[in-house]
Amino acid sequence: MTRRTMLSAALVLVASVAAPPAYAMEKDSEGYYRTGWGIRKKTVALFKVDVYSIAHYVREAPTQKSKAAMIALATDKKFAWKMLRDVEHDKIVEALRGGYAMNGYQDAEKINKFVSAFSGDLKKGQVVAIRYVAATKTTSINIAGGPSTSVQGEDFMRGTWSIWFGKIDQPRLGDDLIKEIP
Repeated sequence: MTRRTMLSAALVLVASVAAPPAYAMEKDSEGYYRTGWGIRKKTVALFKVDVYSIAHYVREAPTQKSKAAMIALATDKKFAWKMLRDVEHDKIVEALRGGYAMNGYQDAEKINKFVSAFSGDLKKGQVVAIRYVAATKTTSINIAGGPSTSVQGEDFMRGTWSIWFGKIDQPRLGDDLIKEIP
């Protein structure tokens, strides 16, 4: 290798290390990157059933590909669910409360306000959107054909994102929700 070739190779290496990571994903019409998607499954008796499909989106590219980074990322971000089966009101509220508890989030007032959006059973095909707006530090939930509510605080966002990216009885789902990050 000549001195000139070595110098060129070194410059390319330095430029690739110094440059921010390339983000191969494209933004959607709202300006979000989809980081991944998956299917929430629940074991009923001896069978696993599909409960909802879920996708995760962020407004800004994360600096690292990890579930912990998704929880901590204080940018606009959202989850979108599409129900794949009917689920009773009590079961979805119990599952969310259990997710908060499993991850150590205990602000009962905020949790109660959030789950109050589930005023009835969820039906197959129904869409649920959970969105965090960084500028106002607000986590909102909107249930298609139903109510919506918002809860203040970055702590609540981290608690909510921990349901899917923290401790969960289906750890692979969190991996699926970041699988599209390069």
